[in-house]
Amino acid sequence: MFFSESERQAIEDLARGAPASVGWSVTHWSLRSLARAAVEQEVVDNIHHTTIGDFLRAVDPHLRWGRCVQPHRSRTWKTTIWDEEAVARTLRILSYYERIASLWRRGEVVVAVDEKPNLQVLERAAPTQLVRPGQIERQEFEYHRHGTLNLLIALTLYNGHMGAECLDKNDGEHFRPALCRLLHPYAWAKRIHLVMDNGASHTSDDTTEFLAARAPRIQVLPTPPDASWLNQDEALLEAFSERYLLRGSWCGRTQMIHHIGTSTAEYNRKFAHPFAWQWSCHAFKYWLNNTPGLIRCRT
Repeated sequence: MFFSESERQAIEDLARGAPASVGWSVTHWSLRSLARAAVEQEVVDNIHHTTIGDFLRAVDPHLRWGRCVQPHRSRTWKTTIWDEEAVARTLRILSYYERIASLWRRGEVVVAVDEKPNLQVLERAAPTQLVRPGQIERQEFEYHRHGTLNLLIALTLYNGHMGAECLDKNDGEHFRPALCRLLHPYAWAKRIHLVMDNGASHTSDDTTEFLAARAPRIQVLPTPPDASWLNQDEALLEAFSERYLLRGSWCGRTQMIHHIGTSTAEYNRKFAHPFAWQWSCHAFKYWLNNTPGLIRCRT
């Protein structure tokens, strides 16, 4: 069946709009619902959902969100309020990221710290069936719970090496001694620049006093609120989880803690490397001054 260019464009416009705009209550489009809506809106007399998919994959490649329209996919973001303090914190952290190698040569180290809280220790109710020709790996849907643990990770930005601690609770009482253990390998360093977010365990009065007592050797570089992307440990947590935690099955917390310990050593041997960080102070200032619609606060 032949479809004109105007019909193709109308279907694309329909896919890019919200279903509510044409009276549908679904939260997002599927190919089948788009096919029905296109008929209801009298865009076309009849169309198969696979043809809709062909149209959306053939959208102009110069569109800024990619080579095709994908209404079945979505992505979330956090809105950072760029007040004067947030800008100052960001520029300070980026300035240290730009000088990681020179600081290392001077005996100073930049370390990023972050948590992955409330990791569920799950054991599959039946053994996993491994991949074989013609069949992907299969896991039993049902599982047994063995509690949770909190994973605290420290990333050395100079070489990409990581350290890990498993905490019973995600609070300052457990965070402070774990942080000391993670920073112990850098007893030789003249100064440690510590990048971390504003989690409750990081900003409690006891933790603030604990870190202040170790200043200026330990210098805290807090990220702005809702700007976790500035902490390179976020990328490490994603990479480590993808390789070592996804699809795991543990018969108890002890087994999972042991696995994380051995996995940390293996990650450092096989995968660790400095992250290629694209943002610089210059790039951030340019973006800040040339991006319309940023939310700002007056201070």
